[in-house]
Amino acid sequence: MTATVPPAPSPSPSDSGQLTDAQGRVELAPGAVPAGGRFVNNDLLPVPLANRHWTTYNFAALWVGMAHNIPSWLLASGLVALGMDWKQAVFTIALANVIVLFPMLLTGHAGPKYGIPFPVLARASFGLRGANLPALIRAAVACAWFGIQTWIGGQGIFVLLGTIFGGWTKAAEIAGQPWTLWLCFVVFWVMELAIIYRGMETLRRFENWAAPFVIVGALVLLVWIAMKAGGFGPLLDQPSKLGWGEDFWPVFFPSLMGMIAFWSTLSLNIPDFTRFGAGQRAQVWGQTLGLPTTMTLFALLSVFVTSGSQAVYGAPIWDPVQLAAKTDNVFGLLFALVTVLIATISVNIAANVVSPAYDLANLAPRFINFRTGALITGVVGVLIMPWKLTETPELYIFTWLGLVGGLLGTVAGILIADYWIVRRTHLELADLYRPEGRYWYSSGWNWRAVAAFAVGGVLAIGGSHSAPGKGPFPEDGLIPLLKPLADYGWAVGLAASLLLYTVLMLPQRRRHG
Repeated sequence: MTATVPPAPSPSPSDSGQLTDAQGRVELAPGAVPAGGRFVNNDLLPVPLANRHWTTYNFAALWVGMAHNIPSWLLASGLVALGMDWKQAVFTIALANVIVLFPMLLTGHAGPKYGIPFPVLARASFGLRGANLPALIRAAVACAWFGIQTWIGGQGIFVLLGTIFGGWTKAAEIAGQPWTLWLCFVVFWVMELAIIYRGMETLRRFENWAAPFVIVGALVLLVWIAMKAGGFGPLLDQPSKLGWGEDFWPVFFPSLMGMIAFWSTLSLNIPDFTRFGAGQRAQVWGQTLGLPTTMTLFALLSVFVTSGSQAVYGAPIWDPVQLAAKTDNVFGLLFALVTVLIATISVNIAANVVSPAYDLANLAPRFINFRTGALITGVVGVLIMPWKLTETPELYIFTWLGLVGGLLGTVAGILIADYWIVRRTHLELADLYRPEGRYWYSSGWNWRAVAAFAVGGVLAIGGSHSAPGKGPFPEDGLIPLLKPLADYGWAVGLAASLLLYTVLMLPQRRRHG
């Protein structure tokens, strides 16, 4: 089921400097936006209709490639560590990805229709200058994720090479880690940036073959452990420590928000990819087939493989790298090494480099293009050193993912309200790039969007709290009155900002019809 590029009928011009084809897809008319403007560069301009050719398979492959990575494999283990059984963990992950799919499809609609990236779409609601607020928040989150994924990928290479070359892990230490681990980290970092530096078309081709390769690698791991185990171990029979009663729900809801937050980043910047789509059918079917199904099946796969490891080794081994390192077959180790490399690169460059590259380009279009933004992302991602966030499930799921999800849900609510409710999916393309247009608001800022973001953000994360000794927040919450809302941060932020922004924009909507 793939969408093909439709024949290109002659687009019809409008008085606003944009051309519309028979499918309702829009592009700028020649000369509608002066070259070299303060808010323009080639990477931020709409993708021409002729270059919008990503198909259903391309989008599905993108999601398969992004979902099959070590952190998503470990999601189920984090939930099991919190007391869930495997069925509860897989259910939580599946429900979260079905929920996050909806805002992703809504924000993704602007991509095939207008060919614009996320920071340019944000200009319609926040203003030409104000769009830097959500863009830089998204970029900061992506830089942190880039550091996490790169460190995990480097560790994977380090462990597998250590099994092949005995003394690899015993090397002299630098800053508390073997120098060989730092070498793996740097090599992996360079490989990622080399791919994305070649542009989005290279990324599309990489994801096309990376997705099936990683699926095969995961299935090989399942077959291998099943053969060694002669079946699956007692993990599948282990009862939930929480049950389905009053002990379950206080863990379920913040865990659900954390699982939603895992991909809530992409629910904002998915236009960065859908702008290359051949049409709405391609992005809708591609994402629907790619995201919730893949994440659910991957969670099941991780549970079955870990269960088999418990039967073989007497204890569950959730980390696929540590499990693969148990084999004494050199070919098997090399295959695992390549799979880990491809899986981690696949998600990291797509999810955590593309967005900040565009976001940073939006900050200073004259000086920063897509490639420069990608290099800045790589440097910042190393300097942040955010891998400590994964040390405990409480810190990773409740603190990091919960906080990120609350803020990004707030931005998503504003984008959806502006594009679907206020503007009914109608944008004036040229005005997204020129001062004094309809999206200039007050000196480039829309105070209504900023107000909605501030209120939604406070409601979403103001009640953030940590158990004693297990996080950075007070036990009673940053704002004790809002503590009951903290477990629902993403949903609270999205709903509050969507409603408030819609109300604040009513006078503006009436004025412009």
